[in-house]
Amino acid sequence: MDTSPPSRRAVLRWGAGTAAALTAGPALTACGQSVGAARTTRQETTRRGEKVELVFWTWVPMQKTVDLWNRTHPGIHVEMQTIPANVQGGYQKMHSSLTAGNPPDLAQVEYHELPAFMLVNGLTNLSEYGADELRDSYVPWQWQQGVFDGRVYTIPQASGPMGLFHRRDLFEKWGIETPATWADYERAARVVKARGDGARMCAFAPNQPNWFAAMCWQRGARWVRTEDDTWLVDMDDDLSREVAEYWERMIRDDLVFVEPDISSAWYKHIQSGKIAAWVGPQWGDALLRGNAPGTAGKWRVARLPQWEAGQHVSANWGGSSTAILQGTRHPREALQFAHWINTDRRAVDLNVAAGYGWPAAAGIFRGSALDKPDPFFGGQRYNDVFTASDRAIDTSWKWSPTTDADFAQLQDAFGAAIAEGGSLAGALAEIQKRTVDNLRAKGLKARSAR
Repeated sequence: MDTSPPSRRAVLRWGAGTAAALTAGPALTACGQSVGAARTTRQETTRRGEKVELVFWTWVPMQKTVDLWNRTHPGIHVEMQTIPANVQGGYQKMHSSLTAGNPPDLAQVEYHELPAFMLVNGLTNLSEYGADELRDSYVPWQWQQGVFDGRVYTIPQASGPMGLFHRRDLFEKWGIETPATWADYERAARVVKARGDGARMCAFAPNQPNWFAAMCWQRGARWVRTEDDTWLVDMDDDLSREVAEYWERMIRDDLVFVEPDISSAWYKHIQSGKIAAWVGPQWGDALLRGNAPGTAGKWRVARLPQWEAGQHVSANWGGSSTAILQGTRHPREALQFAHWINTDRRAVDLNVAAGYGWPAAAGIFRGSALDKPDPFFGGQRYNDVFTASDRAIDTSWKWSPTTDADFAQLQDAFGAAIAEGGSLAGALAEIQKRTVDNLRAKGLKARSAR
C-alpha cells in the first residue's frame, strides 16, 4: 500500500457539497517550500494483547467522551491533551510537531485550516485506510470539507449553521415582528434605537472576520475560486460590497454597538437586555446560556434574515474536523476512534454537552440531546431551526490555504476603517490585493478575479 504523502504538484480537488459537486482546484505547488511533515504515516503491527496508544489534541473539553471510548475499547487507549483554540497556540503547536516529527495521532482542525495543512502535507490520506466507506455516515457538505484530489484527509466533526437569536420579550415590548429579510432587520433596528432606552439591535464585531465571511457566504459571494492552476481572489465583489455597505449604514446610523462579541462588554449588554439579537451559529446557544442565565426563557431562534424575500439561504460560522496528522504509526486505529467519536450516539451527546458544535453525523439529530424543547429558549425546539439552516447552506463556498493571514488582515482593516471613519466596503479592495500577495508568498499562482 502506498502511504507516501500527496504529491506537491497534485491537483487539489475539494468541494463543500456532495461528491457529485467536486470541482478542480489549483495545484499546490508552493515552489521552494519544504514539506512540513518530517515523517510520513505508516501502519505499525502490534503484537497480540498489546495496547495501542493514541494521542488526541483538541480545545473542546471532551474528556468524558474519551473516557467512554477507553472504557469500551480496551485495546486502543486514547490520551486527550488540551490545546489553545487559536492560530498562535494550537495550530502553531501542530505545525511545529509536524516539522519536528513528533505529532499527535489525531488533532482537531477547523475546516478553513485544512488547505493550509494540505499545503505542507500535514494530513494522512485516509482513503488508504478505508475512510471512503464512511462517507454516508456524514452530512455531505461537511464530509467534502476534508476531500482533496478525490481522497479523504479528515473526518468531519461539527459545524456552525447560522440563525437569529433574539429576545422575544423585547421584540414584543417594542412591537417588532421577527425579521424575514435584512431590510426588515434594519427597520427593526431603527425601532430598537427609538424605543429601547439605550438598547441596540445587535453589535457589529470588527474582531470576527469569520462572521463577516459567513454574511458574505449567505449573500452568494465566493471569495476564492480556481481556474486551472491559479487561485482567483474575489473578496471585492459586488455582493461582498453590498454586505459591507449594509453594516456600514448600520454603524453610521448608530443602530448597532460596535464592540467585540463574545467579550466582557458584549456579555454585559446581553445580560442587561441592551442587545436584542445576535446573528450567530448554533454553538452560540451555550454562550448565551452560560453567560446570561438571568435571561432564561426570553430567547428564541429564527432563520437568518434573507437578502431577497421568499428565499431560504443560510451560511456557516466555524466547524472542525478530526484530523489524523501525517506521521502517525497507527492510522487504522486513529481512524476507528475518529469515526466513533463523531458518530456514536453516546459520544455525540457528550460532545454536544461539551459545546463542540452542530454534529456532522448524518441523521443523528433526531433522538439526540439536541432534539428536545429547551426552557432557556422558552420551550422552543430551537434546534429545528438549525436543522433547516444546515440544509440551506450554500455548498460552493471554499477556503484558501492562507485564510489565517487573510482574516488577520481583514480584522485589522475593518478596525482601522471604523476607528478612522473609513469605509468597510473600501477596505475590501485592499484586502483583495493582500490576499493575492499572501497566496503568492506561499509559491502559489494567484490573481484578482476582476
